[in-house]
Amino acid sequence: MSIKDITIVITSFKSDEIIRNCLNSIDRQCHVILVENSNNLELKKSIEREFGNVECILTGENFGYGKANNIGLKKVKTKYALILNPDTTLETFALKNFFDTIKQVSGFAIMAPYVQDKKNENIKIDNKNSSPILVKNVKGFAMFLNIPEFNEIGFFDENFFFYFEEIDLCKRLTSNHKKIYLVPSIKINHTGGQSHNESINKAMELSRNWHWMWSTFNYHKKHKGFFVSFLIVLPKLGSAIFKVILYALLMNREKKEIYYHRYSGLINAIIGKSSWYRPKV
Repeated sequence: MSIKDITIVITSFKSDEIIRNCLNSIDRQCHVILVENSNNLELKKSIEREFGNVECILTGENFGYGKANNIGLKKVKTKYALILNPDTTLETFALKNFFDTIKQVSGFAIMAPYVQDKKNENIKIDNKNSSPILVKNVKGFAMFLNIPEFNEIGFFDENFFFYFEEIDLCKRLTSNHKKIYLVPSIKINHTGGQSHNESINKAMELSRNWHWMWSTFNYHKKHKGFFVSFLIVLPKLGSAIFKVILYALLMNREKKEIYYHRYSGLINAIIGKSSWYRPKV
C-alpha cells in the first residue's frame, strides 16, 4: 500500500486564508478532492494551478458539511479516504502510520487520531506500545474511512447541515457492528473553529449556535424518538428564552443575538422544519 491508495476529501466554505496550510501539509502524490461550498471560480483556478494533486469542486451554494463531504466521497476511487477540515495539517508520518495500522486492524470502518481535543494535545503517547483503541464515535475533523465498509449504510445523513453528522454516522456504523478506532500513532493538528476566513466570524458564530441546537434535537429524535429528544432539549430551550430576555434588558445585542439563534434553531427543530438556516455572508 502507498499514498496513491488513499484520497483526501476536504470540505470548505470561504476558507481561502487557511486552506493552503492544510494542502501544503499533504504529500503531492496524494489525490485531494476539495469541495468548496460556493461558486468561487477564482479559488478553484488558483488552487488547481498551485496544487497539481488537487481537484476542486464548486457546489454553487452552501451545502454544509455532510452533503459536501458526500459529494467528494462519491468521487473517491481508492479503497481508503481521509476526511479533513480546512483548519487541519498532517504531521509528517500521519499517512504512513495509518497504513502501518491497517496491518493490525484491517477490519475497520473509521480510524481517527488519538488526540481529539486541543486541550489534550500535550498528552505523551508511547506510539510503539499503544494499540488502536476501539471507540463508539470520533470527531469529524479527521477521519480515515475504509470505503467498502460503507456500502450498506452510506455516508453522511444530509439532513444535518452542520454538527452531529459524524456522530450519527458513527452510531449507524456501530449499530451495524462496524469498528471505529482511535490510533495513538496518527497525529493530525487541528486549530478548531477556524475553518473559514476571519472576516465572517460573527456570521459563522450565529450559524453554529442555530445548527448546534437544531442538530442536537434532531439527532436524539432520530435515534430516541420525539418525546425523549424534547426532554433532553427542554432545559436548553428554557435557558435560551431566559437569556434572550436577560440580554435584551441589559442591552447586550451581541449576546441576545446568539441566544435568539439558539432558541430559533430549537424551535425550528421541534416543529419539524429542515436545517434551513445559512450564515449571512
